[in-house]
Amino acid sequence: MPSLTRLFSDHPASVDESYLEHMAFAGRFAAMLFAAAFAATVHAILPFLFEKTASRIIATLYQRTHNRGQ
Repeated sequence: MPSLTRLFSDHPASVDESYLEHMAFAGRFAAMLFAAAFAATVHAILPFLFEKTASRIIATLYQRTHNRGQ
């Protein structure tokens, strides 16, 4: 089994980040996913609102993560 330190540092290092940098990035990413989910939920009920918001957020997130660490 890997050491505790490696469990927390290997993946962040693979995308050239420290543990805290990776935690901040992942936290912002999660917040944006919640925003996209909220916009999609409102759009489901009121289709004239947030017509492209969720799609735009997802596309932005994809661009930020595509090819990270390669």
